[in-house]
Amino acid sequence: MGNFYSYMRISTDIEKQSFNRQKKSLSRYAKEHDIEYLVEFSEEKSAKNFTERVQFQKLDKILQKDDTVVFKDIARFTREAENGYKKYMEWLKRGINIVFIDNPTVSSEYIKQMMDVAQAQDLVTRTAMEGVIKLLLIVELDRAEQQRLYISKAIKDGIAASSKRSGRKQGQLDKMSPGLRDEIKKYLHDRSIKQVDLMKKHNISRNTLKKYIEAVNTTKAYT
Repeated sequence: MGNFYSYMRISTDIEKQSFNRQKKSLSRYAKEHDIEYLVEFSEEKSAKNFTERVQFQKLDKILQKDDTVVFKDIARFTREAENGYKKYMEWLKRGINIVFIDNPTVSSEYIKQMMDVAQAQDLVTRTAMEGVIKLLLIVELDRAEQQRLYISKAIKDGIAASSKRSGRKQGQLDKMSPGLRDEIKKYLHDRSIKQVDLMKKHNISRNTLKKYIEAVNTTKAYT
């Protein structure tokens, strides 16, 4: 029997979440099956491809025949259908066991059982079953990819709608109040005034304040 590994991933570009749900699911699975993960891999990275995911690459390199990798769901493995299918089949050929806790029908144990049944059939039935197996994998991977595209679009649409409601373009600063402008001018000559006080008083972020300071400085340079 090989080693057990777990892998967790969150996409920082489209998701605002923690690893908590994945950790709980993976811990529960380990307890129920009386296993101990040799290494627990985790990273905050998009699922666009495997090559940009450093921790996944480290995991991929150390895996040996009969090792098992446990994921909460197939989307943690990847959300890219074509390359995801290729990597899945590569792991299968290497003798790597793949567990998707929330997607058991595409875990390697189930897929291997289907493949074994297919091999015992005549040519026509075997070919048909192999097509069904491939379709099953690709459908689940494509579902994960489409979910990523939907989430990404929903976030972008939400940002655009919010900007439209506020009456300003995305990335555009709100108009600086005369009071804030005067206080920034004082700040530029009196550094005893703290940025944090200006931020609290006018309810703005440090980044926004810096942009306002830059705007006041630019205006001064041309007056």
